[in-house]
Amino acid sequence: MRRRTVLFAGSAAAVTASLAACSGGSDDGAGAGASSDTLTLGMTSDIAGWDVGIIPTYQGWYGDAIYEPLVRRDENADISPAAAESWEFSDDNTSVTVHLRSGQTFTDGTPMDTAALQATLEYVGSLNTRFAGLTFDVADAQTMTITWPAPNPLIAMRLGEVRLASAKYLASGDLDSAPCGAGPYEVDTANTTRGSVYTFTRREGYWDPESYPYDKVVMKVFASDTAGMNALKTGQIDGCLIPQSSYDEANASGLNVIALQGVTTRLLITDHLGQKIPALGNVDVRRAMNMVFDKEAMTKNLYLGHGKPASQIFREGSDAYLEDFDDPYPFDVDAAKALMAGAGFANGFDLQIPTMTGQNHEKLMPYITQQLALLNIRVEQVPLSGPDAITNLLSGTYPVPFWQLGNYGDSLVDIQDYCLTDGLWNVSHQPDATIDGLWQEILIGDEEQQKAAEQDINRYIVDQAWFVPMVYPDGFYATSKKVSVPHVTDFSALHPNLIDFKKN
Repeated sequence: MRRRTVLFAGSAAAVTASLAACSGGSDDGAGAGASSDTLTLGMTSDIAGWDVGIIPTYQGWYGDAIYEPLVRRDENADISPAAAESWEFSDDNTSVTVHLRSGQTFTDGTPMDTAALQATLEYVGSLNTRFAGLTFDVADAQTMTITWPAPNPLIAMRLGEVRLASAKYLASGDLDSAPCGAGPYEVDTANTTRGSVYTFTRREGYWDPESYPYDKVVMKVFASDTAGMNALKTGQIDGCLIPQSSYDEANASGLNVIALQGVTTRLLITDHLGQKIPALGNVDVRRAMNMVFDKEAMTKNLYLGHGKPASQIFREGSDAYLEDFDDPYPFDVDAAKALMAGAGFANGFDLQIPTMTGQNHEKLMPYITQQLALLNIRVEQVPLSGPDAITNLLSGTYPVPFWQLGNYGDSLVDIQDYCLTDGLWNVSHQPDATIDGLWQEILIGDEEQQKAAEQDINRYIVDQAWFVPMVYPDGFYATSKKVSVPHVTDFSALHPNLIDFKKN
């Protein structure tokens, strides 16, 4: 079981005074890059909000700082102790018994116990189908068995997605103004300005301070890639994501540049049955949408050659990935128009596509809009922001999201997130008997049978054109010389995790 991510980013409303109720305060300045005891990171978009239910993995360092995960996951999704010291999985892939670390508390003083874990899982389950329908058998304050409603081969993976929050905080109903976690840091409210800079100070009593060598972590929001790059070059910050266009400049400036491969740029056509947009229920329409994008040109011009064309959504080397696979939908606008006409949709249709800051939409959407217009598909961009942006994005209101979305080392996670009826990114949540049958083969088959079923799913979703894969872009993260990143543990290979930053 290896990698997954959800590339969430957004902006949120102004922080309220009640933040101080569950967070620490300090008179110290943010100290941007001023001390070896301070790590200052740039962010390409504002935080999605303090709510534990919407903390992203993408640029989610603030979540790493505040909220302790149930278990830690590495780049291969192998798990190690965090809030849980140990665990046992059932043989039938339906349950896990976790043993929580004793003596740990949240920033509101309440204990990190099974009551908090159950409250967290019940809250997250109300937002996320991956955790819906769980049942709990509490043995004592530190031991609990969690049972899924059906066999799940990815239970270990899912444990790494759980960040524990205070039960008192969850019951407050005010989840965006006062984060209450048990992580290595707490919010320094005196030096935090929502939408601009976020400061975190070391929390006394945390069980593993050695893994987080900085006494203070500062996160600065930048309005543009250029502003972030300039801040990095001038020593105002110690690390940030950089675009392909800044790669040569970063190297010439003597910065450390880390190359990362963990994304497929794609359209997700989730309305396979045409329930919201009738044209999308026709496979030839979906195939035509694949054929109007020049993937070679996108790689060269939009990503400056840092990447390669994609014809499937799965990562190279994963079980579902098909080697020596020829793209069945080569760039051919005339053929695409013929498919649209043959399907009876030569006049096209209207399509709303949500956009968010920090997701490279500003560069990519003009081309997406232009090419779909060749098929008379009229794109309306719908900007999403604020604490409800993620909920709106995944609500099914917009059946064709466009995203630079993580593809994982373990393709089972891709399948569960993108292909199953209840998949997080399969936002229309429409059933498909073929996918369901192949998933059952995965649940009961041996390793060879599982791999064969995964590849059959890949062939099926390519044939049915559920996605429009475009490019496997290279990502880049740059740091100052005073910081080292000896190992990137992010299972989606998008950037270092907070725990990966070390002092030079």
